[in-house]
Amino acid sequence: MTGTESYDVAIIGLGPVGSVLACLLGRRGHSVVVIERHASPYPLPRAVHFDHEVARILQACGLGPELGAITEPADVYEWRNGSGQVLLRFATQEAGGSGWPSSNMFSQPALEAVIERAVTTLPAVSVRRGWQLEGMEETAESVALTIRRTMVVHEADGRRDAEPTGDTDTIDARYVVGCDGANSTVRELLGIEMTDLGFYYDWLIVDVALREPRVFDPSNVQICDPARPTTVVSGGPGRRRWEFMRLPHESIDELNDAGRSWELLAPWDVTPRNATLERHAVYTFQAKWAENWRVGRVFLAGDAAHLTPPFAGQGLCAGLRDAANLDWKFDLVLSGKATDAILDTYSTERAANARALIEFAVELGKVICVADADEATERDAAMVAAMAGVDSQPIPDMPGVSGGIISPGDPVAGSLFVQGRVRIGDRTARFDDLLGPGWRMITLDRELPTSLPTGDAKWFSELGGRIVAIGTEVEDVDGTYTAWFADHGVTTVLQRPDFYVFGTAGDAADAAALLGSLRTMLDSGCEPTDRGRTR
Repeated sequence: MTGTESYDVAIIGLGPVGSVLACLLGRRGHSVVVIERHASPYPLPRAVHFDHEVARILQACGLGPELGAITEPADVYEWRNGSGQVLLRFATQEAGGSGWPSSNMFSQPALEAVIERAVTTLPAVSVRRGWQLEGMEETAESVALTIRRTMVVHEADGRRDAEPTGDTDTIDARYVVGCDGANSTVRELLGIEMTDLGFYYDWLIVDVALREPRVFDPSNVQICDPARPTTVVSGGPGRRRWEFMRLPHESIDELNDAGRSWELLAPWDVTPRNATLERHAVYTFQAKWAENWRVGRVFLAGDAAHLTPPFAGQGLCAGLRDAANLDWKFDLVLSGKATDAILDTYSTERAANARALIEFAVELGKVICVADADEATERDAAMVAAMAGVDSQPIPDMPGVSGGIISPGDPVAGSLFVQGRVRIGDRTARFDDLLGPGWRMITLDRELPTSLPTGDAKWFSELGGRIVAIGTEVEDVDGTYTAWFADHGVTTVLQRPDFYVFGTAGDAADAAALLGSLRTMLDSGCEPTDRGRTR
């Protein structure tokens, strides 16, 4: 036992969710410790997609300049049947609503390396690799954690097993967040049950690194063939991923074989001659969410809180939205600008969003995972008829925030706000790169910054807020903001630090009322809930 160290937040798990949360909080100066049971990063691909909103969250971590080198935008996502007929086509955008490509393909080890490098530069963040959580005891002011050093006892094909040693330590933190994956120790220690939709399908995941550049058209395709439902997508620059559904007559063991992987890749002319097999593994896709996301001072995030089938490409995205939501709420509480009660809105806001995504992914999976030929024929006919005269359609918007810290009665509140390019002087860049993330009141009313009541403006500034008048020193380069305000019939928007709309206003009086509503919510803790029970 070496003694007790104290932190504002202890994060269990240094995957993308834990590391992003540590990065966001560390950049604000809050003391953070991250406990990771493995001594080194997992070296093989897992998640391969994030959307424009998540790119903006990574931008908030200071990673924007590095994303281009480790990602590959996807231009089209097609669904085809076994004969190659197009059933559905989604056209992605070069610049989605958040100012980044709407679909970004990547290799997870490359992304994790970029995030971890950023985390390790932050003086406020301490990373404890090779330690695992063993116990938690909550007091009135903090949580005492018992951790034990681990050692790797088996490592092969990228799979690692870590077992505890005799060395222990204790850590004290005001709050704890379990970002420790599907088999979460934090969730187990809290005794939290999972709601299970009973959606189980086994798929062989095959990742390859190509030996030479090659164009795949379309870049991402879902093959809805009852003979073998298959997914073919980018795995980031120089990489591709195939996913093959296990058929009823196959065993997991016979499918999870390198030789079988090469056999399944052969129709795409992917062979040991022109590619390297990085990983092959059979995964069981699941649809689950935790019944509680908060117990006292302890929270769940990422796969510890929800498991999403991959058909919407939103598993990682949901976890990073969790991190962005917790970040600014922790900041307000730790800075003494809001009461602990606002942390109850984390589960109010995130659980509903994650559940909607899971149910959406399950519905997509029900269409894709059809292994009956007659059923597939009926499905194909219906989808082809629906596509008649339609070249493509945009990727549907993901669900926003439906409760919690948003202005009541405002139909725009809770939706994701845009990020466009702006010019200040001789500098042109995305809005957040020039004006920073955080509470932002953005307006077309050039007089608003000086017409708000002095007390409201002072309080908003102390909150870290900033009032930005488009058309003054800030130029709307591509008309992104002008178009958004015109579409919604308002002149002012109050944006939360996680980029969702708190509320909108049509004039200066309404804008002042927005700030008053926000202040009341933060002072009162919004609407108290029963500690995160998912309804």
